[in-house]
Amino acid sequence: LAHTSSTLFSEENCQLLQHIADRIAIAVGNADAWRSMTDLQESLQQENHQLSEQLLSNLGVGDIIYQSQAMEDLLQQVDIVAKSDSTVLICGETGTGKEVIARAIHQLSPRRDKPLVKINCAAIPASLLESELFGHDKGAFTGAINTHRGRFEIADGGTLFLDEIGDLPLELQPKLLRVLQEREIERLGGSRTIPVNVRVIAATNRDLWQMVEDRQFRSDLFYRLNVFPLELPPLRDRPEDIPLLAKHFTQKMARHMNRAIDAIPTEALRQLMSWDWPGNVRELENVIERAVLLTRGNNLNLHLNVRQSRLLPTLNEDSALRSSMAQLLHPTTPENDEEERQRIVQVLRETNGIVAGPRGAATRLGMKRTTLLSRMQRLGISVREVL
Repeated sequence: LAHTSSTLFSEENCQLLQHIADRIAIAVGNADAWRSMTDLQESLQQENHQLSEQLLSNLGVGDIIYQSQAMEDLLQQVDIVAKSDSTVLICGETGTGKEVIARAIHQLSPRRDKPLVKINCAAIPASLLESELFGHDKGAFTGAINTHRGRFEIADGGTLFLDEIGDLPLELQPKLLRVLQEREIERLGGSRTIPVNVRVIAATNRDLWQMVEDRQFRSDLFYRLNVFPLELPPLRDRPEDIPLLAKHFTQKMARHMNRAIDAIPTEALRQLMSWDWPGNVRELENVIERAVLLTRGNNLNLHLNVRQSRLLPTLNEDSALRSSMAQLLHPTTPENDEEERQRIVQVLRETNGIVAGPRGAATRLGMKRTTLLSRMQRLGISVREVL
């Protein structure tokens, strides 16, 4: 254009080009504004997600409802590992509360004021999971019109909860292993290394060791995740927790539905403690929700269908039920603690310090041996001192 004749473009041509240039400038400006708005929207969505997760993560160990020794032992391990930055692998059947334990670990950790970010490895297609975990740069693939931060970047300084880790595709496992080893990521389509300071908690209901044997899960990744394993007990192995959980869920559902339900019949509790609960705590919560919906009155009207009526073969003893109901009817207070302590000490003396067996203190007190040992530990009772 610099070497063309000045007569090549007329005044009309120049005006037309000026109009075109103005329109192009407006289009470019609109594109920039749209990109900025898109980035802001994504940032706000991520912030909203983080705040929602933070509200949920404020549940600590004190909010977990239990009275069984199995859960007491588990939560002691939670308290120990929470204070470190070690990777945790939570194993347990569906519905046992793996996410609740992960949130408790985060809330008890030094990272409690930073985000807790969750991703379900089974809920996202393999083609999208890499971008969700590690992010992508603009232009990394068709449709990648903006840079996207992955969950590792969002969780920087905090905790990343990898739920259903057993469903992580094999092709992504080396990349996750590298992040755990090097503490740095590369976005999809990018070449820049980004350091991340993230504590990883993984959870699964699958047998990862068997998957390693079957070459469905990398052994090096398994060992990297299995630094501090936690095994969650199924609900059928801690029936003494069922009355407390049932009462909690009943109150929660009744409050939500504006119902006045203030009692659970003894027979209903007996039924609840007799099922094997393949869906564990989540299934119990669903059963209670249905019962609250169908209840007309102040007493919970329990409905258990045939599919659910699988009795536990070993639950012929009523001691766990009596013990759990006593806990419901007589909440723990200093006065109750002292009365209970004196009663346990007296029975231990009468049985010459024998705890288990048909003539032991546990049987006479109407509770399981593990429950009695837990009470003795809590109340500071030693058999040696009693005798």
